Amino acid sequence: MTYLTQDQIAAASKANLETLFGLTSKAFEGVEKLVELNLQVVKASLAESADNTKAALGAKDAQELMALQASLLQPSAEKAAAYSRHLYDIAAATTAEVTKSAEAQFAEMQKSFMSAVDSAVKNAPAGSENAVTLVKSAISAANNAFESVQKATKQATEMAEANFTSVTNSAVKATQSAVKLAKRA
Repeated sequence: MTYLTQDQIAAASKANLETLFGLTSKAFEGVEKLVELNLQVVKASLAESADNTKAALGAKDAQELMALQASLLQPSAEKAAAYSRHLYDIAAATTAEVTKSAEAQFAEMQKSFMSAVDSAVKNAPAGSENAVTLVKSAISAANNAFESVQKATKQATEMAEANFTSVTNSAVKATQSAVKLAKRA
């Protein structure tokens, strides 16, 4: 039977702490980007609101006010779509970093586990070949399942991104059509 040494436990603890701090750092980077984006949006919104209020107060009649409102509708929708896209990009980038780290951690754990299994196989008593084959088969099946889940997750992520882009583009086009109709009226 193989026992872990104090050095192996210390090394594993150190690696786990480094992973934790790395993931925490990536999470804070995502939060920083989100805060920065929101501050930019608020600053731009305040400036635009002031300009729009001044323009509305300067309107000479109801028709000019309606035209002003119609002209503001399309840029607002496009800005909302751009904001949503930025949010999605920040979330996707942060998720990609976390996934990359998790995959690396899983690969390292898998390597260590396989090393322990190989060591145990070398010290296995005679006649245990069937048990060893069963263990290796189970490990192979688990690895294949994990890889299948990874592929499915990546495909789902790509499909979600494509759907998000499609919905965003449709919303902007619908807003553009609505603005054209409002200007005609």
